[in-house]
Amino acid sequence: MARIRFENVSKSFGNVAAVKDLDLDIADGEFFVLLGPTGAGKTTILRMIAGLEKPTTGTLHINDAEVNEWGPAERDVALVLQQYSLYPRLTVRDNLAFPLRSRIRRMSESDIEQRIDYAAKTLRIGHLLDRKTDKLSGGEMQRVSIGRAIVREPQVFLMDEPLSALDAKLREALRTELKDLQMRLSGTFIFVTHDQVEAMTMGDRIGILNHGRLVQVGTPQEVYSNPRDTFVASFVGSPAINLLRGNRSGNLAVVAPKTFELPLGAATAGTGPVTFGIRPEDVEVASGAPVEGRVHDVENHGIEKVVTLRVGDNFLRANVPARVEVKVEDALRFGWNPDKVILFDADTGLNLTHKAA
Repeated sequence: MARIRFENVSKSFGNVAAVKDLDLDIADGEFFVLLGPTGAGKTTILRMIAGLEKPTTGTLHINDAEVNEWGPAERDVALVLQQYSLYPRLTVRDNLAFPLRSRIRRMSESDIEQRIDYAAKTLRIGHLLDRKTDKLSGGEMQRVSIGRAIVREPQVFLMDEPLSALDAKLREALRTELKDLQMRLSGTFIFVTHDQVEAMTMGDRIGILNHGRLVQVGTPQEVYSNPRDTFVASFVGSPAINLLRGNRSGNLAVVAPKTFELPLGAATAGTGPVTFGIRPEDVEVASGAPVEGRVHDVENHGIEKVVTLRVGDNFLRANVPARVEVKVEDALRFGWNPDKVILFDADTGLNLTHKAA
């Protein structure tokens, strides 16, 4: 497999900078997820690794070789797209065999069949081998697309939002299968998504992009509990983090004087304007809690409810057990875990206590 390394890489299309000053090191055998909104530069990074785009400046390495001038065929990478890229009139078997029958590879039919058999067993599509791909479901077609990558035995698997066109239940199943596949192949997987659930459940590490810049890299737990700024904090986690502008007054967080004041931990005490960040699971709804809010909205999530509370002009989400009976405009008292409050600079949005990994 392969290690991928970007050194000060930028990529522009005319006057538009798609990727800016990218320094990134992806380890051999790592499942690395590029996460960010549409237009953040994720696909451009993937296409540079694949050799479909050349860096405008900087260098890209695969293992120890600089590959800026290498074509796609020289890089030995496989690209799986959201669109299935299958030949609809061919059988699954012929689709899997197609990339192996090029004049460059010159593989024997017995070797081709051996690789097809391995891919079919790995992805559990053996029963589909003689079926035309235009007769398959979306999930089956995506498995075949992944199979086309597996048979090539590439150095790197590149996946550009391969699950986004599937329904929620199938996405969940294939997330598990892809992670299991990567572990069994010990392969280097680079996976692009705008879905933070995919990133958090699949990635060994996550790289979060915003407007072409790599904002933060870390394990799912690191970016969740130690976000670099409000962008990362709000992009990772579901339901989203609460971000509340206010002031510190010693050990007290003042969101609204008298009506919305809560304690801070010793590590976050101080003075001046800040943005307070608190995850919904760290908001504590209980009788006798220090602040009263009105229920603005209730979302039922099965094992729990997400309750949006309103205090004046401020809104705050809290997770509560499903058994709790609550309805819109009910009065609820709440507090928070002061040791879980994250402080962000009121102007820049940077985490004031961020610890670099």
